[in-house]
Amino acid sequence: MSPTRHAIIYAMMLFSSSRERNLWACAAAVMAAIYSTLGLARSLADALAGTGVGEGLFVVGCFGVLGVLVTRGLTERPGGAEMIVALGIATAYLLVFARMAVPTERSHLIEYGIVAVLIQEALAERAAQGRRVPVPAVLAVVSTALLGTLDEFIQLLVPGRFFDRVDILFNVLAAVMAVAASEALGWTRRRFRRSP
Repeated sequence: MSPTRHAIIYAMMLFSSSRERNLWACAAAVMAAIYSTLGLARSLADALAGTGVGEGLFVVGCFGVLGVLVTRGLTERPGGAEMIVALGIATAYLLVFARMAVPTERSHLIEYGIVAVLIQEALAERAAQGRRVPVPAVLAVVSTALLGTLDEFIQLLVPGRFFDRVDILFNVLAAVMAVAASEALGWTRRRFRRSP
């Protein structure tokens, strides 16, 4: 059997579906982007300070997180209850973001919020395909927290960067907020789904 065929069979055994594989690939791509910018992040933040560009990118990022949360699994037009929950989530995010004065703290909420939702969706897809996944939401938060902690340990090796426990807390907060928002939207969608 050829090495390519072995790789395909292994991938089929590893992932429960192509959707799960794609979600894991997206999560890995986001993490690779986060890790690859560790050396540039401080320089970029300093260069953008006071220009307004950083704030604009932050707003775009906020809407990106909200978009990922709201469109999570969206296959039909959202009902009134879903819209109310989405508005509540948007308000909560805006309040948290408004209270964070340092743009780098805000970036943690965006980056790790997206990672958490992608991991949660991959785990939920795996469970939906009949694989054993105990409490996907909790596993998504824990996995994201571990990835965020690894981010901080990598920074020990990057000149000009340092390990910061507060950043780990922001990463965990990002994961909890994103997964809780995603779960709230999913619950609302199931609870108030219109009959055909």
